Amino acid sequence: MKVTFGRYMPKNSFADKCDPRGKLLLLIAYIAAVFTAKNFLALAVVAAVLLVCAAASKTSIAQVLRSVKGVLFLLLFTVIVNLFFYKQGDVILHWGFIRITRQGVFATLFLGARLILLVCGSSLLTLTTSPVSLTDGLESLLTPLKWVRFPVHELALIMSIALRFIPILSDETSRIMSAQKARGADFETGGLIRRVKAVIPVLIPLLISAFRRADELGDAMDARCYSGSKVRTKYKKLRFTARDLAVLFTGAVMIAGVVLFRIYFAWNV
Repeated sequence: MKVTFGRYMPKNSFADKCDPRGKLLLLIAYIAAVFTAKNFLALAVVAAVLLVCAAASKTSIAQVLRSVKGVLFLLLFTVIVNLFFYKQGDVILHWGFIRITRQGVFATLFLGARLILLVCGSSLLTLTTSPVSLTDGLESLLTPLKWVRFPVHELALIMSIALRFIPILSDETSRIMSAQKARGADFETGGLIRRVKAVIPVLIPLLISAFRRADELGDAMDARCYSGSKVRTKYKKLRFTARDLAVLFTGAVMIAGVVLFRIYFAWNV
């Protein structure tokens, strides 16, 4: 099971050299644009920005799309529920309680595209930004909250550790499943209940491994006298450059394009 979400893959690319604060702001603008878009033309603008960012990071689209695997079940479930429960519009299929409309199909495709773009954009950030840089950038952006005694550093550290553990637990799950298959376990045949029961022998050692890793991480932080409440210095100082201004300009152009398509095209979802 190869999950790219949360996994940093260093490359000597334009995106890797950008300030993490600029990339976080671009991601916020990207998410806002996805939710602001009301037609496929607006989503095409967002997709074009995603392609530009993927090219700037020297990351293939196939690699970015692999991040959808981790949420494929949730994506399919959301799309199917939306398709069956969208009641407005011209009916094209009515069988029992199932009622599918033309507008419902259109809205379902739009929702699926929106969710895929959200996952791919977030995955591209983790592919091009190390957890340490992501923590520093997030902490810098949330600095104003320190004035109200909000634990900014601790929050950024928790998010960074959570992202770092996603690929680790994914690899651990793959190893445990391979070991279980070598002992005769079957995860691919049978009904839903049988498959759920087959996963239980995987969950128990996975939870034990996760708790052990968390305990080892806590011991390592204690051994280094880590204290998040203290004023900490940074090994690398964050500085905005012309490269980061180009990133912010890209976000502004994307937002402007989405808003213009929303205003001048009436066929909204």
